[in-house]
Amino acid sequence: MKNKMTLAILLGNLFIAFLGIGLVIPILPTIMNEFGISGQTVGFLTAAFAFSQLILSPFAGKAADKFGRKIMIVLGLFIFAFSEFLFGIGKSVEILFLSRILGGVSAAFIMPAVTAFIADVTTNDERPKALGYMSAAINIGFIIGPGIGGFLAEVGTRVPFFAAAILGGVAAILSLIMLKEPERIEETNVTSGEKPKSGLKRLLAPLYLLPFILIFTSSFGLAALESFFSLFVDHKFNFTPKDVAIAITGGAIAGAVFQVLLFDRIIRRIGEINLIRWSLIYSVIFVFAITVANSYWSVMIVCFLVFVGFDLIRPALTTYLSKIAGNEQGFVGGMNSMFTSFANILGPVLGGALFVVDINYPYYFAAILLMISFIFALFWKSQKS
Repeated sequence: MKNKMTLAILLGNLFIAFLGIGLVIPILPTIMNEFGISGQTVGFLTAAFAFSQLILSPFAGKAADKFGRKIMIVLGLFIFAFSEFLFGIGKSVEILFLSRILGGVSAAFIMPAVTAFIADVTTNDERPKALGYMSAAINIGFIIGPGIGGFLAEVGTRVPFFAAAILGGVAAILSLIMLKEPERIEETNVTSGEKPKSGLKRLLAPLYLLPFILIFTSSFGLAALESFFSLFVDHKFNFTPKDVAIAITGGAIAGAVFQVLLFDRIIRRIGEINLIRWSLIYSVIFVFAITVANSYWSVMIVCFLVFVGFDLIRPALTTYLSKIAGNEQGFVGGMNSMFTSFANILGPVLGGALFVVDINYPYYFAAILLMISFIFALFWKSQKS
């Protein structure tokens, strides 16, 4: 694969950004106690991140097409570093909210630009492997982050935030020095016979609409599942925090293994659309299986396996979109990020309302939503250039 160094820097940036996000997870209960805030307020803090990412992602994607990938990545990393530093020195809830809003801005800047950058420096044959690596870098950052954050918190409760700020600043400087703006070969997307559409018309074009719907529904189902996973296994199986960590870490490792070692091979063998279909039905089965598992190890095994489907759906959709996007890589990356953020806001809200009624309901709902997505995917035809 050409541009190995460039790809390594891009993946390193994502790893550092999501490592930084993971670093702060173990500290949130301490922050709650320090400021005397409720779990609901912590939920609003999370929503503030997702909401700002949702609002800015489409504009950031278009900016990546217009002004370049590199500048958006560098700006996003500097904003990320500042947001973590701000959280570290914050003495009021308002500052914490400002920090999370800026964190969402940084994610909106980084994700579409990195996805578009990878599309620019890889061929269609290389892209599935590169995007599989991208998803794995994000997952591994999340896996390692909380462990390191817990260790750093022994030094001081604000140390993880300062560590994340330093990592973000270093990544921004390295990107500024070492990344070169990719050459964008003029290419047409599969609707090249038509005049380019803009705004809502472009979003509603059949070429993009179904993939974006599937991004939203799969992300919605995952958010509803993940947001209440620790509460679910605590209420139903009396899992300890250590048990929850083992389940989530095991699932993340399994997903990363599939993304790095098998994703490219599966794409070459059956294609993105078929992989998405199979991953959706796989996810339906294992999400439902969580509700009927009745022993410690049966729950653990299901947890190790359930996230694999989600971890294959996301890069498969991203790969498919990058292949059909032509010169609209930034737009596609921005909309991808926007729909994911929208799902990450609504999923926990609806999941919470269902959880209050019955702890199994968020999982029933996620399974039904994924089944509907699978039915939609059955009518999905590959676009030929």
